[in-house]
Amino acid sequence: MVQFSDNTRGALFMMGSMTAFTINDAFMKALSDELPLFQALFVRGLATVICLSVLCAVMGQLRFSLTRRDWGLLLLRAIGEVGGAYFFITALFHLPIANVSAILQALPLTVSLAAAVFLREALGWRRVTAICVGFCGVLLIVRPGGADFNIYSLYALAAVACVTLRDVVVRRLSPDVPSVLVALIAAIAVMVFGGFASLLIEWQPFTVKASLQLGGSALFIIFGYVFSVAAMRVGEIGFVAPFRYTSLLVALVLGVVVFGAWPSGLTLVGAFVVVATGLFTLYRERRLRIRHMIVPDRIR
Repeated sequence: MVQFSDNTRGALFMMGSMTAFTINDAFMKALSDELPLFQALFVRGLATVICLSVLCAVMGQLRFSLTRRDWGLLLLRAIGEVGGAYFFITALFHLPIANVSAILQALPLTVSLAAAVFLREALGWRRVTAICVGFCGVLLIVRPGGADFNIYSLYALAAVACVTLRDVVVRRLSPDVPSVLVALIAAIAVMVFGGFASLLIEWQPFTVKASLQLGGSALFIIFGYVFSVAAMRVGEIGFVAPFRYTSLLVALVLGVVVFGAWPSGLTLVGAFVVVATGLFTLYRERRLRIRHMIVPDRIR
């Protein structure tokens, strides 16, 4: 049997996670012609909560004896998760999947910037430059004032802001807070939000097609959660994190094969800029983390 290193297995898990999440996105986008957003969010959330609860119980992570500080952070993270889900899926319903996915690739840049501003993490001039260039790439994708620009491009940017909040908050959680429990609480928050919001709309009947699409979405988002947790537990974060960009490649393929949409040249250039600067940012963070471990008192 082939023996893989921990980092290789972590990278494979990250690629599997990003692939699963992107296939889930494709199912949700296909659902836009079948079911209203909030109905789909609630039903998918219900299936996800049930499966994650079972997974939590099996892994022995279904425990709620957390500190008040951790509960406050989990509540704040849940708000970010709910906002991210609403804005992202709304944008997904109205924009090409590759465009929305490309905008979301700015996350390593926004998380680094937010961590520097709110968590006082060191941020050198190289990463500041990379972040500025990366944001220029985002502008190439969104193109404010262009013929293809609409309000849903701003929804995608709002999703980036919400997910940034979610990812920055999780850095402040105590190490003993179970990873799957964090995912479960986020799924519960999205389900509750979708459930209450769905009371304000008229529910549509579930056709066989819609049921299969919703089932596929729930199945792949669970795979995404499980693989992402495995990726973070197996490999070094600095090595594994760059493989999150697998989602953009999968989104490009699904956009062409499933939805018959190929991004414009400027969108592809912007996506390349965002990915390149994001990879550089992750590389610098890894280098500085290693340097800081070797020489703790060295100024970064």
